[in-house]
Amino acid sequence: MLDAARLALADIFSPPFRAVMWKSLALTIGLLIVIWFGLEALLGWLVDIQSYPWIETVLAVLAGVGLIIGLAFLVAPVSSLFAGMFTDEIAGLVERAHYPGDPPGRDVPVLESLRDTIVFTGVVIVVNLIALLLLLVPGVNLVAFFIGNGYLLGREFFEAAARRFNDRPAARGLRQANAGRVFIGGLVIALFLAIPILNLFTPLFATAFMVHVYKQTARRERAADQVAPMTG
Repeated sequence: MLDAARLALADIFSPPFRAVMWKSLALTIGLLIVIWFGLEALLGWLVDIQSYPWIETVLAVLAGVGLIIGLAFLVAPVSSLFAGMFTDEIAGLVERAHYPGDPPGRDVPVLESLRDTIVFTGVVIVVNLIALLLLLVPGVNLVAFFIGNGYLLGREFFEAAARRFNDRPAARGLRQANAGRVFIGGLVIALFLAIPILNLFTPLFATAFMVHVYKQTARRERAADQVAPMTG
């Protein structure tokens, strides 16, 4: 697992990944900026107390702090939204760089990938809203953030990597058979997501990381299948 994380970190900042990295970064930052100004305009419209300027100032400061906290939690769903756009491109780069002797993966059909991305982004938004609502409960929100995102991000990115070589039921079955390993991988992604600035590269890291995890898992499964008839 640590080896997969090390390889993924090296991958995302390597020359072949830079074009994808800049596209992902520009889209992520662009959408976060749009959300920021949209929420700021909405709060400015809702909180307009011109008769009491000091109250308006206090509320503006509190709203600004709230927006910063809210945007920190929005990085996860925004990253998830763009993940589907770059999954196959990033996975292909990793496969060619590290596993040239293996059969290449197949790109997931565009409409299917788009549908999965929208559904997954919606689920991530719900989980992170719950974590945000628990913000005032010390420790609980952090646990909710890591467990929720660890499970969801691990499941999504592992199955995305697995589906390049398997159909949907087989990819899900492989993930379920290695649920503990996939969850730990999801926690690694959630930890990456919790690091400011670096978390903007989450789609790249998570995809590259889970390609490595999938390859390691698939090799273990093949080795176990080969040993089973011999021991039987």
